[in-house]
Amino acid sequence: MPNDDLFCKIAAGEESAHKVYESENVIAFLDINPVNPGHILITPKKHYNDLLAADDEILQEMILVTRKVAAGIILAFDEYDAFNLKLNNGRIAGQVIPHLHWHIIPRKSGDGLTQWPGKQYGEGEAEEVAEKIKNQLA
Repeated sequence: MPNDDLFCKIAAGEESAHKVYESENVIAFLDINPVNPGHILITPKKHYNDLLAADDEILQEMILVTRKVAAGIILAFDEYDAFNLKLNNGRIAGQVIPHLHWHIIPRKSGDGLTQWPGKQYGEGEAEEVAEKIKNQLA
């Protein structure tokens, strides 16, 4: 049963998008609500809900396409000299469309964007957190 999210529809040609790159497995297109002009979404054509559901091959292709497209953005616009690569994985993290995708957000000096605020670990907390994660990777 095919999925009917917006990105599946774009991949199937049922919805339009301003595509900048397309391969057999991956598409890159302009975000309709860009942070800055040239803000691109990279997504697989096949449906995966999120990063954890995707297979290694598609993730490898996505990151290679991301590098290619990000370089194209930097070359296309004199004002950009950097970018953020952002993934919202899950609803609580801000993933609006449940289809794996990440954002290339071109950046320039003085664009007004800020990074998220960091927090300090409490005494012994970093060691405990690291150990919990390592135990799940064993």
